[in-house]
Amino acid sequence: MYLSRRFCLLGLSALSLSACMGGGAPMSAPARPAPMRAQANPAFDSWKQQFQTRATSAGIPASIVEPALNNAGFLPDVIARDRRQAEFTRTLEDYLGIAVSPERLAGGRAALSRHASTLRAIEARYDVEAEVITAIWGLESRYGTERGDVPVISALATLAFEGRRGAFFESQLIAALRILQRGDTSAANLRGSWAGAMGHTQFIPTTYQEYAVDFTGNGRRDIWSEDPSDALASAANYLSRMGWRRGRPWGVEVRLPDGFDMGSTGRGSTRSVAAWTSAGVRDMDGRPVTDHGAASVIIPDGPRGPAFMTFSNFTTLTRYNNSEFYVIGIGHLSDRLRGGGPIRGDFQPDRFGLRVGDRQEIQRRLTQAGFDTQGADGVIGPNSEAAIRAWQQARGQSVTGQPSRAMLEQLRSGG
Repeated sequence: MYLSRRFCLLGLSALSLSACMGGGAPMSAPARPAPMRAQANPAFDSWKQQFQTRATSAGIPASIVEPALNNAGFLPDVIARDRRQAEFTRTLEDYLGIAVSPERLAGGRAALSRHASTLRAIEARYDVEAEVITAIWGLESRYGTERGDVPVISALATLAFEGRRGAFFESQLIAALRILQRGDTSAANLRGSWAGAMGHTQFIPTTYQEYAVDFTGNGRRDIWSEDPSDALASAANYLSRMGWRRGRPWGVEVRLPDGFDMGSTGRGSTRSVAAWTSAGVRDMDGRPVTDHGAASVIIPDGPRGPAFMTFSNFTTLTRYNNSEFYVIGIGHLSDRLRGGGPIRGDFQPDRFGLRVGDRQEIQRRLTQAGFDTQGADGVIGPNSEAAIRAWQQARGQSVTGQPSRAMLEQLRSGG
């Protein structure tokens, strides 16, 4: 959950791992990583002994702390994943190609239908629209299909011991132990992402402690269950307490007039809708935007890309993940689930001068030529890069793993 806004675009979700680490289509079955294996580490064992004292001093009974830590293993793969995070360059078009893919949209519609009564009950209690909660569910765990299977106590203990963000991860480990103390779940069931995000909506332990709810009324706040009710209600509770306002949009796609002052854009520049209207900003049909309160205009794809007028609900969503792309992904997916249409502005080419359709064509033609890209989603991830390298090597070209317009033209000509 909002651990993601601290590191990269990492929502610690299937989407975010795909977007940050260069993955492919979001709803296709991803290659599952090999299970993480604990390794012997005497220094880690010594750290656990010291931490046990700190945990019991914080009021957690030894009967909880000792078995949990005794069973916690040192996971070097967790440290490797943490250290290799990077700011991957993705265009907004790339990101939305993942966040609002046809597969993810279809999955969201199916989830809305399957859990309609629960989602509408959550909406009624917390005043957060069912489509918004479903969109978060879709981006954070592929509607519950990718909740994470890493032992959370082991992962958090490993990261706290490693020390790069030791204080932060130790606070998460304390909170995870309090989850066990309260009896919401068992240590064996306390599983999640490699960085400790858990359940259908990927809460980190401190956020769970503060905002998770027992919507089903069974005495446990169970965000790990196959039944997503508690997790979805917890996400709604979080947004509600962050200031979500039901019935108001996150934002509206807009057209900017010729000569518009691009220096007035950005989340830090807030004006009344009337002021933006006076400056010539209109919705995509040329009408003044409905007044939903103080607003900003953002251009996340640059001055020639799509523009959005954003409202207070946009800011609320940034509390879940501070990435503008993520918030637009949530907002646009929820709009599409309500029957809205695609974004109408023109996306800009990527750093290779290619649009998403060009990259999809490269992927299709590479696969047809015997260099399988494992799909044609337009996102150049590891599978596509490997196929490009193999194609370049087979033709005696410089091996870069990067697409180009020249490559596309050569593929079109059968080269």
